Amino acid sequence: MEIPSKYLQDAVEQLASLPGIGKKTALRLALYLLRQNDESAKRFGEAFIDLKQKVRFCKRCHNVCDDDLCGICTSNKRQHDIVCVVEDLKDLLAIENTSQYFGAYHILGGNISPMDGIGPSDLTIGNLIGRIETGTVSEIILALSTTMEGDTTNFYLFKKLSAHPVKITTIARGVAIGDELEYTDQVTLGRSIINRTPFETTLNR
Repeated sequence: MEIPSKYLQDAVEQLASLPGIGKKTALRLALYLLRQNDESAKRFGEAFIDLKQKVRFCKRCHNVCDDDLCGICTSNKRQHDIVCVVEDLKDLLAIENTSQYFGAYHILGGNISPMDGIGPSDLTIGNLIGRIETGTVSEIILALSTTMEGDTTNFYLFKKLSAHPVKITTIARGVAIGDELEYTDQVTLGRSIINRTPFETTLNR
């Protein structure tokens, strides 16, 4: 499509670069923003500049936050000796939305995927082991997506963590094979956390 303004064209191209946004949707959004007053447009733009410049990552669990540690890591209402390992922020939020889990988290930043060039050193596995070595962690819950990459990462973590005196569990298979946690309904995901099982039992299936 030919757009008669290079500024509008640039805005459309930037919006279309977002996941799930096509050129037609990008144009519709850009035209909507064009109709807003200057103050609204300024707030919109500043929100994304602040997002990039001011959001931090928790030094302990790698959750997003505004300070050195996130609200979950500093809360005195959480069971900090239980750590749920998830792939990314979307999975953390999905589990939080169940209101069934009250422990801490550790965000890996992805799954091991040789096809995509992602190895163990690209994830926060070293930091996770460091947390365990402090002696303050009694249980690790492996809550990665039930995809091939998720299962590969689960097994790698199990082998790495087995040398430490920590209980290793995994979410129950109420989450279907091939599913990603963010798309699992809250009831199923909540039950899968509550009914978690020792990881060793999954190796015999």
